[in-house]
Amino acid sequence: MTLFGDGLERAVERSFTRPIPKSAGAQMRYLVRQLKGTRAVAELLRVSQRTVERYVRNQIRTPRPDLAGRLKAEVAKRWQPQVRARVRRRAATTDGIVIDTRARIGYTAPIGTTDDARLRHLTVALPPQHAARLFDAQQQSAGDQLLQEIAAEALREVYFQDNGHRAGSLEEIRFTDIEYVDFEL
Repeated sequence: MTLFGDGLERAVERSFTRPIPKSAGAQMRYLVRQLKGTRAVAELLRVSQRTVERYVRNQIRTPRPDLAGRLKAEVAKRWQPQVRARVRRRAATTDGIVIDTRARIGYTAPIGTTDDARLRHLTVALPPQHAARLFDAQQQSAGDQLLQEIAAEALREVYFQDNGHRAGSLEEIRFTDIEYVDFEL
């Protein structure tokens, strides 16, 4: 499970203007149109081409739970690409992104100081340049570790250093023991 990658995807999906198709047949027909054939869909979902054809014709209506999950995930990944691109572009140029997390966050400091690493719940609005870095890394299939490092750098600048107004010598923060992370556009 990738906390940061999935969190970014959920934030983008909340911006969709229409819901993804509900029935398995409609989802399968959408994938067949997107991938231009039943063979490609069958390979993607790890089922036979005949099974895909039966879903397209509504001969099968209820998929197995594991297939239903893969089917929904693949449709959501491709759903409304222009809306997805517009939302990412707006976040990266004008709006920014809000990160909401509960994790052990802080930096090495004398014991008892307020910035020592401890469990914190933070909701911080990050400027567009940080949103752009997160989305660029996600587009390049960056791992969760890199996305976590980018988020940590953003929190260092915005939360701990207050955009250069304090803690100027702070170089690295700790961002560990993550309970949850969510993003809002």
